[in-house]
Amino acid sequence: MIFPLKAQETVSSPNGHIKLEIEHENSIQVKVWLNGKALIEHVRPKMQFSNGHSFGGSEKLQETASAIIDEEITASLPVKSEIIQDHYSFLKMSFKDYDLEIRVYNNGWAYRFVSRLQGTVEVVDEQLDLKLAEDYTCYLPEEKSLISHFENYYEKVATSAIKEGTIAGLPTLFTNEKGISLSVSESNLFDYPNLFLEKTETGFQSKFPKYVLKTKELKEGQDRLEAIEETAAYIARTSGERTFPWRVFMISENDREIIENNLVYQLASPLKLQDFSWVKPGKVAWDWWNANNLYGVDFESGINTETYKYHIDFASEFGLEYIILDEGWSKSTLNVMEPNDDIDMEELSAYAKSKNVGIILWSLWRPLDENMEALLPKYEEWGVKGVKVDFIQRADQYVTNFYERLAKSAAKHHLLVDYHGGMKPSGMQRAYPNIINYEAVKGLENDKWEDKITPEHDLTIAFTRMTAGILDYTPGGMDNAHQENFAVRFDRPMTLGTRAHQIALYNIFEAPLQMLADTPSNYYQNRESAEFISKIPVIWQETKVLEAKIDDYLVIARRNHDSWYLGGITDEDARTFTIDLSFLKPGTTYQLEWMEDGKNSDKVAKDYAKRSKKVTSEDEIEINMHKGGGWSGIFTEI
Repeated sequence: MIFPLKAQETVSSPNGHIKLEIEHENSIQVKVWLNGKALIEHVRPKMQFSNGHSFGGSEKLQETASAIIDEEITASLPVKSEIIQDHYSFLKMSFKDYDLEIRVYNNGWAYRFVSRLQGTVEVVDEQLDLKLAEDYTCYLPEEKSLISHFENYYEKVATSAIKEGTIAGLPTLFTNEKGISLSVSESNLFDYPNLFLEKTETGFQSKFPKYVLKTKELKEGQDRLEAIEETAAYIARTSGERTFPWRVFMISENDREIIENNLVYQLASPLKLQDFSWVKPGKVAWDWWNANNLYGVDFESGINTETYKYHIDFASEFGLEYIILDEGWSKSTLNVMEPNDDIDMEELSAYAKSKNVGIILWSLWRPLDENMEALLPKYEEWGVKGVKVDFIQRADQYVTNFYERLAKSAAKHHLLVDYHGGMKPSGMQRAYPNIINYEAVKGLENDKWEDKITPEHDLTIAFTRMTAGILDYTPGGMDNAHQENFAVRFDRPMTLGTRAHQIALYNIFEAPLQMLADTPSNYYQNRESAEFISKIPVIWQETKVLEAKIDDYLVIARRNHDSWYLGGITDEDARTFTIDLSFLKPGTTYQLEWMEDGKNSDKVAKDYAKRSKKVTSEDEIEINMHKGGGWSGIFTEI
């Protein structure tokens, strides 16, 4: 519908809880209300181009159009829900050279610019001036530089206490004492740099990496610490006729809703692959975290054919879909066309195929960037099923384009892509479902060199980083300890928290490719735990958040086809919850099999108990989690 022009436009969420007031007389300014109370004092969006054009200034509004949209999205690789209700109020404000599009959902809102300029344009800057309506607590993922791995701890700090000039990566979460939260991120990021936030005197402003013109040549012996030598005066060089990324503001009225929010995926570009039937999500045995430390074998473990055949045997026995050959498999880190002298790739590929196990190969990003059209066909010829690309650590337009170029080219050769050491997800995996995971998280690898991957940290990233999308945290450590017994060990790492906590992370973290980080030898020694983990899927048709408090606890029920999987984790405080099983199918009896903290897990963190019983939707169960603990259950129809 097209309406008469007013000095101020308003648009509300379908349920009426969220209301936006958009002023546009001298500049565009958006104020956001939640249940009649100001949530955001203003967002001021602008863009400037090198040809003199600008968006968001005093341009005359020509017309507006609005609609209520209520559609269904079918997720290609569902990690929350297979069917997503895409219900929002839409407002389009049209100016001479551009539109400002706004969507208001029941759980947040987003805006983007749509440009109608001719030819190629240079975006000098894009402004997002954000002022909150009160002094929120911020979960701050501070960045020291825009050259980033996006692997940050979230510091809990009052927004007013953040020093001016501090840079935050996305997503950034703001909460208040009433349980209201606002998570800021972006979606549909293509051909454009990543958005960061920079603290100002009154709030936050956008900050973007400049367009990279030249990087320094790597010195002899270097392979990954790339330095940027020269940048342009603009942040992007792109088509003048395009949609720009969505600026996303996820709003939650309680902590359960933070976990349920799926706006980044909903706002992303739909499927761009004609056929993705070959894309196979699953679990993967990982070599690097455990330094290939095998024991009880009759060969010397290491980066060699025998070790990886052993990994393949392990994966096959436990029903894992993949193994990874991480750094070290190739002739050098810059020559990833040839295996090292101790690996027979043809023999390994044939052996993996005979065991119905796929191989994923690690690579630095630069060799793939420079030699993609030779490497990917070679990997396909070897029978490889995917690439884990690492140490990207940039966020500029060129690298965003590399992400899409690799995903598109990999799809031609039926290869999955797992992005490590680089930017957070911004919805590209909806367009390219062969993007099977992103890292961009302080995950379990950090246990190899520090003692900060605590149970509370696990909870924090579920409510912060996971709002952007899938994450490769790499759980599954079997040597579990509490802080007083934890030791930093690079080659034989431990994990903080209980065994049941580690197992429950497979229910909690959303990842179509989920790693088992420990050595096969440790899993054989802890067979009951490994077998239980192997039964937990990575794809979910339905998700229900049952209990949630950021930093403290989280209990989630997820459905895969006819079975339900319930996972819970807690911080350093023991907790008990009574769970109503009404989410189960009525009139059906289920066999419940669960892993919980053992009687002595407060002292010996690896102590656990496995139990089972029959239940129905009319029952309640009590789940007990000890300090640093967890609980994981599988409900199977009888």
